[in-house]
Amino acid sequence: MSFASATLTGVLSISVEQRRARLVRRHRLAPECAASSVVDAADSVVVLHATDPATVYLSALARCPDASLADISTAMYDERTLVKMIGMRRTMFVAPTPLAPVVHAAAGLEIAARLRRQLVKQLQTLPTEPEIGDDVESWLADVETSTERALAGMGEAFANELAEAEPRLRTAILPTTEKKWDVKQNITSRVLTLMGADGRLVRGRPGGTWLSRMHRWMSTRELWPDGMPETPELEARVALARAWLRAFGPGTVADLKWWTGWTLGSTRKVLTEIDTVEVDLDGDVGVVLADDVEPEEAVEPSAALLPALDPTPMGWQQRDFYLGPHREPLFDRNGNIGPTVWWDGRIVGGWGMKNGEIVWRMLEDVGAEAETAVAKVAAGLQDRLEAATVVPSFRTPLETSLTT
Repeated sequence: MSFASATLTGVLSISVEQRRARLVRRHRLAPECAASSVVDAADSVVVLHATDPATVYLSALARCPDASLADISTAMYDERTLVKMIGMRRTMFVAPTPLAPVVHAAAGLEIAARLRRQLVKQLQTLPTEPEIGDDVESWLADVETSTERALAGMGEAFANELAEAEPRLRTAILPTTEKKWDVKQNITSRVLTLMGADGRLVRGRPGGTWLSRMHRWMSTRELWPDGMPETPELEARVALARAWLRAFGPGTVADLKWWTGWTLGSTRKVLTEIDTVEVDLDGDVGVVLADDVEPEEAVEPSAALLPALDPTPMGWQQRDFYLGPHREPLFDRNGNIGPTVWWDGRIVGGWGMKNGEIVWRMLEDVGAEAETAVAKVAAGLQDRLEAATVVPSFRTPLETSLTT
């Protein structure tokens, strides 16, 4: 296939309406195609975003009407059918456990290599307390092995508990200037994050409620006794790209490049390994799996409330087909989307929580049926939150105006 085709003559066309129908069905955003379990909800969008702990729960609740907050915690921390880990674009995700090695090989290892180079360089060139010595790489490898060994005897542990068991984790990089940002910094979190990206650790139970941003660490050997299963990089990338195309396709090469965080060259190389066809996406050149060109059956219009950083609105770089003209009030300056209101496969408003209550605002007139449906979904979500109030980590203009 050609990735630089300038003409769409004779190419299959997939309409905006059809893309929205696919989105609703495949992402489980309507009652008739709801997820049967928390894992099914995650699998429907490949992985759940987990930078903000609340997103995991709210994304699962939106797709699985029978799930409770406890069910989601059970899947992650008791049954271990979902794993929290670093993945694409150095972002935190929750992945179905069988997919975790694929995410790790396709994205995590490259991130780990970059983090290791950065940390080693700083430890080699900046003063530390205590001093490390000349062979920084061997020293760091020994600290990692010792930390993993300590964690094996603890089950799960907070960072400070691991630093107590392995004091070298408290090694500090010292400031070299008088600038306010140049301060003494312990390497604890950096080493643990590196070990997570390297597939030796995964995030464990939170330190408080399901909204807590403080978490324990757990050895991957608790899930895989022989360590994270190894998958060749290209094989893993092909599997991940195919999963994205199945859930989010059709999309553009730029969409897949953005979602994975790969270079354009790597993205194109992966796509040559997959049987795809070019499609016309309202004037843009897109790709879809060759066995996935048949149209989806239309879904009855339905409403959904998705959280900040939900995987559906964060699944594409080119979002016009479901976002329309509503970008400015719904995104922060760094490109993070806030809580959104959906109707019939597209974004029509935003929501937030004020004084413990869900509040929302429509950004266009979608009619009485949609207004009633949104109110019903909001009431149902309110009950399922069990009196918790959710405040996104990244505040957007509309969410801020609704809640202040």
